[in-house]
Order: sequence, then C-alpha cells, then structure tokens
Amino acid sequence: MDAPLAAPVADSLDRRIISALQIDGRASWHRIATALGEPERTVVRRGTRLLDSGLVRIGAMAVRGRSTVVGVRCAPGRARVVATALARRPDCVFAHVLTGTWDCVEEVLCPRDRLAGLVMDELPGLPGVVRTLTLPVLRHVRTIREWHAGLLTETEIAALTDGSPATAAPAPTDLLPSFDGAGELSRSDRLLVNALAEDGRCTYDELARVSGVSEATARRRLGALRRDGRVRVRAVIEPLLLGLPVEAVLWVRAVPAAVDAVTTALAESPHVRYVSFLTGERQLLVLTAFPDEAALHDFVTRSSWLREAVSVDVSMVLGSLKRGGMLAPWLRG
Repeated sequence: MDAPLAAPVADSLDRRIISALQIDGRASWHRIATALGEPERTVVRRGTRLLDSGLVRIGAMAVRGRSTVVGVRCAPGRARVVATALARRPDCVFAHVLTGTWDCVEEVLCPRDRLAGLVMDELPGLPGVVRTLTLPVLRHVRTIREWHAGLLTETEIAALTDGSPATAAPAPTDLLPSFDGAGELSRSDRLLVNALAEDGRCTYDELARVSGVSEATARRRLGALRRDGRVRVRAVIEPLLLGLPVEAVLWVRAVPAAVDAVTTALAESPHVRYVSFLTGERQLLVLTAFPDEAALHDFVTRSSWLREAVSVDVSMVLGSLKRGGMLAPWLRG
C-alpha cells in the first residue's frame, strides 16, 4: 500500500493489448496481433515492454476448494498487518483494505470440510482481528478473468477465444469451478502450476523441464487442467493502468426474485470487475473500478439495476495487497 503508483500506460493500444492478455494470458503475440488488427512486431514490442516492466503480470492459480469471502474488522492501527497476513495465505485469491464497516475483504479457496476451522480457529487467531464476517460464495457471475474494461469489440474477443479449448466458455453455473479438495494434482502437475504461478507465459519447453515431462506432455496436461477449470491463468493489473484509478467494493442486497436481473445488468458494465452471489444478508459482492469519484457516484445512484436493489453499501478500496492469487510486488520476496 506504500508502493508508488505505476505510471499510466502509453496509449489505447497498450490498453487493448492488456485487455487481450486478460482474456488469455498465454495467447501468442501473433494471435493477439491478428485479433487486434495490429502489426505483430508492434504488439510483440509493446507487450514485452508491459510484461518486463511489471505493469502486467501473468500468473496461475490452482483451484482447490470452494470460494469464501471474508470481511474483517481490525483493532485500531492493525489493518495493514491483518491484510498482509490474509494476503500471504496461499489460498487467498484477493485481499483489499477498505473504508467503511469492514477494514479488509478477501476471497479464499477453502474446502467446505475446512470451513469450520477457518471460521472458528484460523481467522480469529490472527493478531489484530476484532470481528470477521464469513460468506461462502454460491456462484460466481464474473471474475477478473472475464473483465477487460470494455476496450475490445465482440469480434476481437471472439478472435482471442474461438477455437481455443483453454479459453472455452465456463460452465454457466459457476465461472470458477471448484473441486473441494478432491482429486489432488500429481507431482508433475504441481511443479507445472508452481512454475506458471511465477510466470504464466512460461514456454512449454520450460514447463517440461521444470515438471520433468516431455514438451508434448506439458502442453497436453496444461490444456487439460485449464479446460477442467483446475488451473486459472490470469493477467493481473492495477485498474489505474486502464484509466480507472477509483476502486470500490459494493455490497448489494436485491429483491430476491430480481437477483438474476441485477447480476446480469452488473455483469454488462465495463466498470464491474467481479460479481459473486453470497450467503448472508446482502446477496452480491461487486468489485468495481471507475475513472473518478463522480463516475462511481453516478453508478450507485443512477444505474437501471438500482430499481431492483434494496440497499447498496459502498466501500472505497484503499489498497490492494493481492489480486488474482498474486501478491502485490512490494510484498513479494
């Protein structure tokens, strides 16, 4: 949270390349250039610069267990310590420090048979924790993997996804399938995933050498893991790079019969990065990003979906310590 803000990317083409990587972090530069209608040499040069600078990071995360959202209220002056401890958990997907009632919010992947231990022992045992709110996710409507800020056309998106098994549309019931601890990965698959966690664009030759299998086997295994939803490859960025520096977390309570209509409307907005349906009083957790506070104000006061909402609580994001399973750069090492 004390790291300097990254400088904005150069122009709209940089942002479009970032959006393409968000759709498929392992897409070849040739495929991205073809989809965007840009010279391949230009895309390679700009894309490589974005990755080398650390402005865009490509990583992978194994999916183990069901998603659970946790809100944490901290003792005065302890929010930074608690948020860092949450972010360093290997099962943590994202961790943000907030304004408002809850000082921190995170999503963890926790098998349901371990949920009681998480709620009663692990979270209360963290120094500085005063109160926790634990909300199992019943369904994902959108995750950061599906968000690209509305910078690409439908034709460009189709060119990046069509015919690629690794980016095939997920099951309609949940954008992030989970396995609840069943079917553990083999040793070679774990090594492969660990390598991808550090660099999601590792070549198949590099993955083969790390995991001790042939290049053909590495290619086949990664394809199968991604198709089955057991491994997610994600481009992790700060929304600031796309001209969206104002982030907010919305806790939305909707009329029960209108939840589907509200979630559909939310998922259509380029400002909505993440939506999940939760247990608890407020059914929807929504992560958003905007160019300024005026745009956030308009979104939570004038959007059409508000007609079906009973209440909307807004918390500003003060800092992000983990996104897409990847720690903020200043926490790594």
